[in-house]
Amino acid sequence: MTSGTAALQERRYRILVTGYAISSYGTFLNVVALSLYVYAVTDRALAVGVFMAVRLAAGFVAGLASAAVLARWSPKGVMFWANVAQAAALLLLVLAPDGFRTGTLFAVSAVVGASGTLFMVTLRSSIPDMVGEGRHTWANSLMVSGRSMAMVAGFASSGVVVSLLGYTAAFLVDMATFLVCALTVLLLPMPMSPARGDEESDDEKGSQGGGQEGEGADGPGRRRVPAALVALGAVPVLGLMVALRGIDALGSSSHNAALPVYSTELDADNPAVFVSVFWCVWALGNVLVQQVLQRYTKRTGRSVGALGFGLGTIAMSGTFILAFAGLPWAATVLVALLAGAADGLTEVSYTSHLQTLPSPLRTHAFGLSATVENLGFGVGMIVVAAALDVFTPLSVVGVAHGAAIVLALVYVARVLRGRGAQEAGEAQETHEAQEAQEAVPASEAREGKQVEQGEQGEQGKGESGAGPARGGHRDGAEVSGG
Repeated sequence: MTSGTAALQERRYRILVTGYAISSYGTFLNVVALSLYVYAVTDRALAVGVFMAVRLAAGFVAGLASAAVLARWSPKGVMFWANVAQAAALLLLVLAPDGFRTGTLFAVSAVVGASGTLFMVTLRSSIPDMVGEGRHTWANSLMVSGRSMAMVAGFASSGVVVSLLGYTAAFLVDMATFLVCALTVLLLPMPMSPARGDEESDDEKGSQGGGQEGEGADGPGRRRVPAALVALGAVPVLGLMVALRGIDALGSSSHNAALPVYSTELDADNPAVFVSVFWCVWALGNVLVQQVLQRYTKRTGRSVGALGFGLGTIAMSGTFILAFAGLPWAATVLVALLAGAADGLTEVSYTSHLQTLPSPLRTHAFGLSATVENLGFGVGMIVVAAALDVFTPLSVVGVAHGAAIVLALVYVARVLRGRGAQEAGEAQETHEAQEAQEAVPASEAREGKQVEQGEQGEQGKGESGAGPARGGHRDGAEVSGG
């Protein structure tokens, strides 16, 4: 790849990340605005919970279906229409008559949940094709940095936008952010729909990955599960890694649900202060660690890898537990900064590791990962909400993130054991290669001596009587004996 081509790829990827950050702002603005709007329309807290459940369920299903979707559409087409679908759903909500608002809200929840998951699976699995080899960590860091800043901006401005401009204006702003992202997707040098040959090639790879002949006749629905299982076995400890990601999502649900409760306990008159400060500092830590990762990768040419994911998960879960321990403000701010840094490290290392898979299996792995994450977060929100009515925020977050720490320790032990076995194997191979190299000169000397002594034996054969019957099958040292 020429430097000009690489520079063009990087420039277009930066434009895409800018569009993704803008749409992420819309997504986080949506989280607040839509939840408040659901409560305003229905006047029931249960409806807000059902709204979130529909959104997570749609994301769960989209994760399962993502591989099949990408087998029929190009990544560019999926990302483009995922943004257009979210924009169209918000426009429909704005135009919906009063009597249809409730039904439209839940339709919007499903569309936003499914489209958002499809976009993220496609983006993550397509990054290696967008930026080329050796640039994964940089690309993932840039993506996570943009999303972190958008998260803070979305949460911070949501109250102001809704209060000053109203729900309709908030939804139109959201719609505009998704359309901007769709336009940046159009700038990618990729086709909108896959060529027929590429589609057949991907199907064949998926069938081979499933390890079962004849599945193609039954359609892609039966190929997805075997291919996903193959993806889990294609990289060492990948299955455990995805499971840890699911438990981590459960832990994330615990601190997301517990933060408002804990903040209210700290200051009942201004409960939003602690939450706002915590997430702003968290985002700062996330952005800072991305800068460190980018410089580390550029200087060493290495990524943090699978071990970084495990260690980052331990650090992240530990710091989130400490955030609810009633520490002084200065210590809590430092904890939030470290939590954001650890969260950014796990996100980049996890995504980069899955991107080492071949293209067909990579799509299945990211789809399965999205499904597991949605399941962990959804189940966590239900369990945690019930637990917070009985237990303290510290105990609830401690149990949820403690489970993540335990599994992360098992994961780290497996990774280190695998590295030890790999290093031992490489050392053995190196030792054997050195022995072979040392044996080559001695063997050549013996062969030369064999030729020389064979000629002498041939000349004195009649006198010594040491013909082929005595030494013809040996190495020549005894051929001339007599």
